[in-house]
Amino acid sequence: MIDVKETLLSAEEKMEMGVMHLEEQLSRVRAGRANVAILDGIRVESYGSMVPLNQVANVSTPDARSIAIRPWDKKQIRDIEKAILNSDVGITPENNGEIIRLGIPQPTEERRKELAKQCNKMGEQIKVQIRTIRADMKDKFKKATKDGLAEDAQKDAENELQKIHDKMIKKVDDLLAEKNKEIMTV
Repeated sequence: MIDVKETLLSAEEKMEMGVMHLEEQLSRVRAGRANVAILDGIRVESYGSMVPLNQVANVSTPDARSIAIRPWDKKQIRDIEKAILNSDVGITPENNGEIIRLGIPQPTEERRKELAKQCNKMGEQIKVQIRTIRADMKDKFKKATKDGLAEDAQKDAENELQKIHDKMIKKVDDLLAEKNKEIMTV
């Protein structure tokens, strides 16, 4: 027989993972302000292996329009520069021999609308994922009713599942609203 609480916890956990994934994706979207998260996916060759950029250099934002990368080993400045150029960041690094600077350009209004649309698409994918999880769990509860779960217990479980679903959809909407506000702010 199915454990209703365990199943609901499992559903909530899966939905929460989707929301966390969205949060991570949204943090990488460049909204015109300097954000070190846009460099998270960059890997640099260091002593024969590929390592994340933040393990070979100090990455900081001295102001709202630039990112400063100070390598711990000055000899790696070329490798870091090459890794940034080969990445999908889309910003050309400036190198003064000690520090690599990335100037974050102000996005045009058209570009900001495009970014907002891209974020909304990501959000919609997560919402679909959450709805799919809800549907799968509802099916589980229906099967459990055939296997002996009381109908009242099934209805209560479905109501609880709907509350969890609504809470997660609201989280996604809040994340998107916050990101869209950030993107559209000049």
